[in-house]
Amino acid sequence: MATSEGGGVWAYLESRKNLTGSACGLVGVVLTFTGVAGPYWPVVVAGLYGAGALLAPPERPAPPDFPDASAQLEEVRGDFGRLRVYLADVELPPGAGERLGELTGLLEALLEPGWVAEVLAADPDGVHAVSRAVRQDVPEAVDAYVRARWWTRMAPGQQPPERHLERQLTLLREEAGELTDRLREAEARRQETHTRYLEDRSG
Repeated sequence: MATSEGGGVWAYLESRKNLTGSACGLVGVVLTFTGVAGPYWPVVVAGLYGAGALLAPPERPAPPDFPDASAQLEEVRGDFGRLRVYLADVELPPGAGERLGELTGLLEALLEPGWVAEVLAADPDGVHAVSRAVRQDVPEAVDAYVRARWWTRMAPGQQPPERHLERQLTLLREEAGELTDRLREAEARRQETHTRYLEDRSG
């Protein structure tokens, strides 16, 4: 308890209210020595201190320091590498393997360090979509196929699990393609904006 109370005292002594009030109180002391405050100098000093404490801006806690989008992409890039290692150990039928190759190729291009990744980093929704595909959608789709394939072998006659996998990978490829189109359009708008800026400046 004593430590807590001591910490509270020190926190107040270092607070903006106390520092501002003390500065105003010093003005009152100066007025006292110059004879302006007269016999009421304690009231003047206390009043100036109180006014300064009231006018001081409130204490503001520092906002949390979240990692920027570039740091997030770096983490996703590392997870994508681990995903590639996992996928290399999974045997897929030709159709699903082709769809997966198209999808992972596009994700790799988006995550490749350089200007494309910088464009992606400026799109929070895009970063989230790529992160979700790498960390959740692709591994879950492949793992579900592997488990369903085992059950199909044990109980033939069920719908082939590769159909579901191919459909899932096709949908994920379409989502990645839509993201790529959106980023390309954003770059095109940026180029058009710069062109208009130069035209306006020249005019």
